[in-house]
Amino acid sequence: MTLAPRAVLVHRRTEYEELLAHHGTPGQAAFFLSSRGRSVAEVEHRHHRQAEALARAAAAVPLDWRRTRVERADLPRFLFEPEDVVVVVGQDGLVANVAKYLDGQPVIGVDADPGRNPGVLVRHRADALPALLPAAVARSGSRHLEERTMVEAVADDTQRLLALNEVYVGQPGHQTARYRLTVTGAGAGAAETPPLSAGSPGPRGSAGPPDSGEPQASSGVLIGTGTGATGWCRSAWLERGGPLALPEAAAPALAWFVREAWPSPATGTSRVHGVLDAGRQLVLTVESDRLVAFGDGIETDALELTWGQSIRLGVAATRLRLLG
Repeated sequence: MTLAPRAVLVHRRTEYEELLAHHGTPGQAAFFLSSRGRSVAEVEHRHHRQAEALARAAAAVPLDWRRTRVERADLPRFLFEPEDVVVVVGQDGLVANVAKYLDGQPVIGVDADPGRNPGVLVRHRADALPALLPAAVARSGSRHLEERTMVEAVADDTQRLLALNEVYVGQPGHQTARYRLTVTGAGAGAAETPPLSAGSPGPRGSAGPPDSGEPQASSGVLIGTGTGATGWCRSAWLERGGPLALPEAAAPALAWFVREAWPSPATGTSRVHGVLDAGRQLVLTVESDRLVAFGDGIETDALELTWGQSIRLGVAATRLRLLG
């Protein structure tokens, strides 16, 4: 017997709910905000808009479907099913938060507060869901599922991390990280990375010894997708003067940037940015007591790396399937 589709409504606690949880009463929350020159009315208004969007989304689920809700903090403990249609009600960042827990389930992004969000990933209003939900399972018609590239990080002890925007590898306090950086795989071109310093291995495909990597000291490394090219990676790209073409959201490619590489007799700066296609990986071998790798800004869900460990980063086989 085929199971009916299940609508999973994903949301996060509003600022107002966070304030109530911290201060205990609406009056105390209002006093806290007023002491900082803010009005509780504006925070309550956004809370009510979120609640209304959630209620509309729940009401739009067909009667013969199963349904459930999950709050962002509970995502690591929630088990998604193959038949799920994931309805993210909130901001663009919430889609990124849920993406790494999925395995091909279609996602519909619902903007709970139009006008405040860019709407890159939460493109729809709640009142569009009666038409969008059937389209998500029909796999045909005018609506299409846009597949967005994700980045995967795998440590040599099998720890694994997925991210929709970017993965950061560096020191947990964002101080100096020490590691050896290597780019592996075929199909590389010298134009994708800065010229190598004298004595460094040549570009892939040229004659010469295998690439042994470059020891570096920096503020960490960012590896991002085309989706992430609108956020943290774009900031690094702009700061560097746009040295390469950032990938499109659906392109099977990643852009990477070394943050504030430090030149010294023992560390180099010849490899500070580049593009990885699906056949290539960035490998970092840890030369510090401790580094971490986390995705999409969630530092509490990080891989722990110690001296001598290596981590490989590249295009993930898993892709976010977002309803257009």
